[in-house]
Amino acid sequence: MVWVDRRWINRGVVAGLMPLAQWSLAQVNPAPVLGSEVAPSFSFQKPTTANTGEQNDAQNGAPKDAHNAQLPAVVVKGRAQNGIGSSDAASQGVISAAQLENLATLRPGDALQSIPGLVVTQHSGDGKANQYFLRGYNLDHGTDFATFVDGVQANKPTHAHGQGYADVNYLIPELIERIDYRKGPYDAASGDFTSAGSAHVVYKKALDANVFDVTLGAFGYQRVLMAGSTTLMPTKLSILSNSAATASASSGVSDAPTLLGALELQHQNGPWLVAEKLQKVNGLLKFSQGTLSSGWSVDAAYYGSHWNATDPIPLNAVQAGQLPLYGSMNASDGGKSTRSVLSGERHETSDEGYQKFSVFLEHDTFSLWSDFTFFELRPTTGDQFEQQEGRNAVGAHWTKGWNHDLYGWSSSSEVGLQARYDNIQLGLFNTQARRVLAMVSQGHVGEWSTAVYAQNTTSWTPWARTVIGARLDRVDMSMSAAENAANSGLASATQASPKLAVILGPWHQTEVFLSVGRGFHSNDARGVIDKIDPTTLTASPAIPALVSSMGSEVGVRSQVLERLQSSLALWQLKSNSELVYNADSNLGSTSANGASVRSGVEWTNHYEIPGQLLLDADWAWTKARYSNMNDNGEVGNHIPNAVGKVGLFRVTLQHLGPWSMGWETRYMGAYPLTQDGSQVAPSAVVSNFRLKRRMNPSTQLSMDVLNVFNRQYFDVAYSQDYQLSRTASPEPQGITFHPGEPRQLRLGVSISF
Repeated sequence: MVWVDRRWINRGVVAGLMPLAQWSLAQVNPAPVLGSEVAPSFSFQKPTTANTGEQNDAQNGAPKDAHNAQLPAVVVKGRAQNGIGSSDAASQGVISAAQLENLATLRPGDALQSIPGLVVTQHSGDGKANQYFLRGYNLDHGTDFATFVDGVQANKPTHAHGQGYADVNYLIPELIERIDYRKGPYDAASGDFTSAGSAHVVYKKALDANVFDVTLGAFGYQRVLMAGSTTLMPTKLSILSNSAATASASSGVSDAPTLLGALELQHQNGPWLVAEKLQKVNGLLKFSQGTLSSGWSVDAAYYGSHWNATDPIPLNAVQAGQLPLYGSMNASDGGKSTRSVLSGERHETSDEGYQKFSVFLEHDTFSLWSDFTFFELRPTTGDQFEQQEGRNAVGAHWTKGWNHDLYGWSSSSEVGLQARYDNIQLGLFNTQARRVLAMVSQGHVGEWSTAVYAQNTTSWTPWARTVIGARLDRVDMSMSAAENAANSGLASATQASPKLAVILGPWHQTEVFLSVGRGFHSNDARGVIDKIDPTTLTASPAIPALVSSMGSEVGVRSQVLERLQSSLALWQLKSNSELVYNADSNLGSTSANGASVRSGVEWTNHYEIPGQLLLDADWAWTKARYSNMNDNGEVGNHIPNAVGKVGLFRVTLQHLGPWSMGWETRYMGAYPLTQDGSQVAPSAVVSNFRLKRRMNPSTQLSMDVLNVFNRQYFDVAYSQDYQLSRTASPEPQGITFHPGEPRQLRLGVSISF
């Protein structure tokens, strides 16, 4: 049976979301993210004249003249992915819903793996944030890669578990309209945690049809999704003569308000000897109105989950037969997490420019029980600890852009203001079987992040344009520590970040990009302000509040062949300080190490026959090193857990009669576990397959096969100290790992209405 907690039904959650009975085709397309150059789904009115120069502009709805008669609106869905003339860097692009809908995914965060070069793994339970790797960074849970879902940033500053913690387990893949991504610190609108890159997940405002979806699979996997949308007070687009009405018609969407709702329930145990018992409830209500040129939306979302976790286990114990491959060193590890968000945005676009304002309120709770060293630190009770937090956050973002001339050249400028405040209660406790033994640290953190930025784009010739920008960021931190008054205090920092991009072309459907920019990530307020380490009771090293990075990139994008889009990027990124995950720390946290330099090559290819075939082939190669040999008190200059090679091959076949299918093979190269390179994690190759068959207009069956060839691989591995038992000797520089999940089958039925 599908697992559903009766309490949720009694509370009326399901009943409140079920009356989603009708939808309007005119509401399918979302308002664009202002400042992004590509909208993968667009619409326009079929022209009434053969002169294409007289066609209405689909983006701003401003016709050159109004016609006495107009044909019915025609909606055209296209990806426009990574198109020529639509982006500022070869490493920038768009992932559309069409590229995701036929892919088998193990976890919600796997949708982000469509970003070329990004690897999404898990080193604990599936309720915990993913482990990310990109451009030679072990990003931990998001330190240098920013993720936004419907305008709200997932990364959390001064998080109980890790700086920039980005939990996207609340992501609902079926609602994704597109993913806009950038790599490198070249965009003035991108701030904290974006040195390696950023992703903006944009949800749909309406669905083609309401859906009830049930999926069952191996290891107790059970998922139910109910989602739908309805147009309230529908209006009919008719023959209009005034320009304002024509503008609305030309956008291809009605201006009636639309309500979208979704409820996801999930349970799974996984292959682990200690059943994961993940239980998740995930809900969204989205109310919106308007067109591409003018409109607003309000989101209300709730996510809650609790789970048991199998943390990384010792490799030598598995090889010796002392521990099963999917066994656990501590059966009481796990966690629970909740997220409640209310957000909204308002946007306006005209011939003169655009304006957007967004705001959010968020409340989170989090508790995580982990044990990485087993019996090394506390042989009597074991080394388990709890990280705990309660967070209230509020933020706002205002953007204003206008079109103008610059000394006779076509130009546009944008200014923006960003502000965020986090009010955080934090706690770290020594525990045994989730029972608190002693407080290590506890306190309150208040953190302000503010920024102002400006950016100008000017076309100097038909084949040359520049994007010049700068931002000024400031962070203000305050902390009140319960364990030691010396750890209470204030800290602040300011950083200016210039940006420049030069775009040449297109010539023969080919563009050349040169980009340079400064970025940064903030550090945990506890690491910045602490004078005494609460664990060792020794003096804490000084850590800056903001750590800068400097990136540069040269790239080429070409579409010489009509259906093939290819890009090649050569890049370098230098960081003043390396934030490295401490797997063997009883804090389970991160620490700052020496400066680093990374360089690499990325080659991406996308081939499409519209409505039939999608094919992706991507490759990323990276060299990551500390700037100084033998830094951090260690021999060598390798950066531990810096993945050097990432590959992807993906093919999707659509509309083969009632059949559709998708295949994906992913490669993650070997990577060093130690600074001297003496320990190395092996490479991994994993393939997933999805097959779908439409039985009738309202019913579709699906089959997912994950890890088709049943490969044994490491999801992630670490080099660390640990002690296997109370009586065993400590293991210096042992290897712990989290195994990838074995082959598994999932079957689903989807009913639309």
